Amino acid sequence: MTAPTRLVLRGGTIATSDGMREADVEVANGLVTKVGAVVPRRTDRVIECGGRLVLPGFVDAHSHADARFVDAAVQRALLRQGVTSIITGQDGVSFAPGDGTFSSEYFAAINGEHSGYEGGGVAGYLASVDGASRLNVAYLVPAGTVRWEVCGRTQEHADPTQLRRMMRLTRMGMREGAVGLSTGLDYVPGSFQPADEIAALCDPVARAGGVYVTHMRGGYETNSAAGIAEIAEITELTREKADADLRVHISHFHAPPEILIGQLDALARAGIDATFDAYPYGRGCSLLSMLLLPPELSIQPTGAVIRTLADPVDRERLRQEWIPQIEQNPGLGPEWPDMVSFAHIAAPSFGWAHGLTVAQAAASAGCDAADLAFDVLIASALRVNVVMAVRHPRTVSELARIFADSRHMGGSDGIFVGAHPHPRARGTFAKFLRDLVVDQAIWSWSDAARHLAATPAARFSLGARGHIAPGWIADLAVVDPDAVADTATYDRPLGEAVGIDDVIVAGTPVLVNGELASTLAGRGLRRSPTPRWDTPHAAPPRSTQDHTTQDPKERRQ
Repeated sequence: MTAPTRLVLRGGTIATSDGMREADVEVANGLVTKVGAVVPRRTDRVIECGGRLVLPGFVDAHSHADARFVDAAVQRALLRQGVTSIITGQDGVSFAPGDGTFSSEYFAAINGEHSGYEGGGVAGYLASVDGASRLNVAYLVPAGTVRWEVCGRTQEHADPTQLRRMMRLTRMGMREGAVGLSTGLDYVPGSFQPADEIAALCDPVARAGGVYVTHMRGGYETNSAAGIAEIAEITELTREKADADLRVHISHFHAPPEILIGQLDALARAGIDATFDAYPYGRGCSLLSMLLLPPELSIQPTGAVIRTLADPVDRERLRQEWIPQIEQNPGLGPEWPDMVSFAHIAAPSFGWAHGLTVAQAAASAGCDAADLAFDVLIASALRVNVVMAVRHPRTVSELARIFADSRHMGGSDGIFVGAHPHPRARGTFAKFLRDLVVDQAIWSWSDAARHLAATPAARFSLGARGHIAPGWIADLAVVDPDAVADTATYDRPLGEAVGIDDVIVAGTPVLVNGELASTLAGRGLRRSPTPRWDTPHAAPPRSTQDHTTQDPKERRQ
């Protein structure tokens, strides 16, 4: 279907980060061309928005739909939350650069497997999005994948030659349109990367104006100080070498608010520009192997790990040496089998355990919890992810303080792999609107537009997105304020959001009356600076095509 010459959203209330007003929105050639009274022509396509709000399309600042963006069900689940763009390449592990083998093996239970990526680096990955999805997809260069491509499975620090190769891969990724660099310092090989190695990779990122996005090392609760200190060290090392400030973004930061805000304020006093994402749920989700296995074992080939787990002597050693460390985790403790439930198990023989806690599954199998977990990993070739409760989840008032911080943006950490996934993948953005705006009045609708669209679009250099004004790209979500709600729960995690039935991407309706339209209007988003919002008409884009730009310092490399 070819987009009509002109699209008119009529009779709605426009909600942007600088306020609300009743107005029509005129769209042509992928751009907003007028906000105000519009008289439709006979040839126009009209979406009646009476009683509804028109918001800029939301940006999921932390998504694991790296491979699943091609899946129509995943597109629908995100569009029904108002999400039009996602940031992938998170936690230091994804497909590009390289041939995707590392992510397909180690992170298959999180990112899935991407049949459309055949190599070609960041440029190849972004090209795999064009014309293949209804969603826009931006990409972070994953530092763990970079290290894997150069250093393989070694646990040693990179030598100077290897470091130069890693920097070259990172620089190339930024030139090909990546929006920044990500690390996953609790995963492998990120757990083996010291601060000075990460800072070296941040050098081309800072020069290009990208963002350093980190899954911090060492914990996110009361133990987050070590991760914050490492951010400060990396930033200072980068500043000394690159003669450029490094912008920082902290993934899924959910420490107690007095700690979180205090640590962000301390970074600001040190001259470090830091933001964060967080979602409105009390539980997390990750690889079971990350929880149960030491990094020096996880980095080994899958077959070697399975042989270790199957060996009675090695298994007992893990039980004696590693399980106690899990029991000392401040978020889990000795009760971890009751707090960890199976979200995805690749082995059909253990499919019956989906949604059960490790303790429940072990009781059904008549065995010890650790043994049950090890057996599931063996049968699934390690492809298992789990939902993890915490002993002291944030209260409603604590979440309100976190989400009220101007440095916050919405990030679902959504994983679309598994029969019983975390509900955050299908509910985060609708839950923000229902809980924070409608029910608790913590945010205004303008605040929602800021936290969920304008702030992340600017932070990740997504071009003229995140606002509704002439010259800006027409990524739009039409929201029924009375009906919008999440329906996914921990018990029934596959429920789709309700109350957002019409969504536009680059001027093309992709969700119409709650159903997917045929046009695949999404594209790979190449880094493109967002225009200043206080001068929105100064230099509007000539089309919806973004253009990767290079900082002069980066060009001199």
